[in-house]
Amino acid sequence: MSECLHVAEIPRPEPAPLTETCLECLSDGTHPVQLRLCLGCGHVGCCDSSPGRHATGHFSTTGHPVMRTFEPGEAWRWCFVDGSIV
Repeated sequence: MSECLHVAEIPRPEPAPLTETCLECLSDGTHPVQLRLCLGCGHVGCCDSSPGRHATGHFSTTGHPVMRTFEPGEAWRWCFVDGSIV
């Protein structure tokens, strides 16, 4: 894992999750495969293996570059801009 420039820009401490699940999936009537937490604002969205790909959609809409897994027991982060684990 490497430290990208975008990691330095995320709030410290990281934002609290706004919800416990992907609200877009709930609205669409679908189920998330796994959840991701936006480290810019706390939005919770589903992963790219989910039908809606709402975490990626959130990045496309907001430009918030870094998210982390919102799965129990996992701690990795992803930078959408750099396309890498950070």
